Amino acid sequence: MTPTPLEEEHVEVPIPSAQKNELLLKLEVASINPVDWKIQKGLLRPFLPRKFPFIPVTDVAGVVADVGPGVQGFQPGDQVVAKLYSLKGGGLAEYAVASETLTVKRPAEVFAAEGAGLPVAAGTALQALRTIGAKFDGTGKPLNVLITAASGGVGHYAVQLAKMAGLHITATCGARNVELLKSLGADEVLDYKTPEGASLQSPSGKKYDVVIHCAARISWSTFEPVLATTGRVIDITPNFSSILKWALHMVTFARKRLVPLHLSPNKADLEFLVGLLKDGKLKTLIDSRFPLSEVSKAWQKSVDGHATGKIIVEIGG
Repeated sequence: MTPTPLEEEHVEVPIPSAQKNELLLKLEVASINPVDWKIQKGLLRPFLPRKFPFIPVTDVAGVVADVGPGVQGFQPGDQVVAKLYSLKGGGLAEYAVASETLTVKRPAEVFAAEGAGLPVAAGTALQALRTIGAKFDGTGKPLNVLITAASGGVGHYAVQLAKMAGLHITATCGARNVELLKSLGADEVLDYKTPEGASLQSPSGKKYDVVIHCAARISWSTFEPVLATTGRVIDITPNFSSILKWALHMVTFARKRLVPLHLSPNKADLEFLVGLLKDGKLKTLIDSRFPLSEVSKAWQKSVDGHATGKIIVEIGG
């Protein structure tokens, strides 16, 4: 199914108000994720959106303009990174309301666009790795991991985080990004357009303990031969078919399993990731930047699915 173009309309709307435990943000940038156009396409109905008109996008960076009752630790003028409410969106606007529990301060060392890339993409990569027991303090097991679509939004963070966790990384991407992924920490890189890349066979012949599956249209029959005896495929974009596969694996006590992952955003993870950016241990690759007036171009680039890193929409300073 081909997603429709963004039905875009630029309108003046009232500046929202911060309610209890909320912050009003003056946005500087927003970062687009595939889930944003999936919501626009209607693939998540009847859950999202709840009402129209709907201002999409949830990953943002900006400045606190006002604080609601009960807010502690923030004041107007603070630079922040936030994950907005999925039910409300609001990222493609000059002002948006964010929950205090999904907003963190942005250090001066972290540029707005770098921070805005984190909440969904880096958060998903982090939780996928934690699902398999990855540790970032040197105490984890040296697992052999495959990361598909590793030059994309989630994938490029997953490669860096897996390297921090001491994992052996095989990554898939297009030919133009092979050297880039090696520079981010991948031990082996497969061009997905080659026969070797399509089969997902590790160049070293190793079986994978874990697959962080960030791509689309790869069947279980392709994964199964390259998995270790108790290998897991962590599917970051599960659909009905993959959930059925997961259920089948559970009821049959299959040793090799597909595991669907649903992101659970939280402040602790976002603070951890912002800290890694601040310390230079993690980087956000920016594919392209677009002004808010050309947001339809940014949207289509995300729909096309070949961005290297994050797509940024610049809203204001």
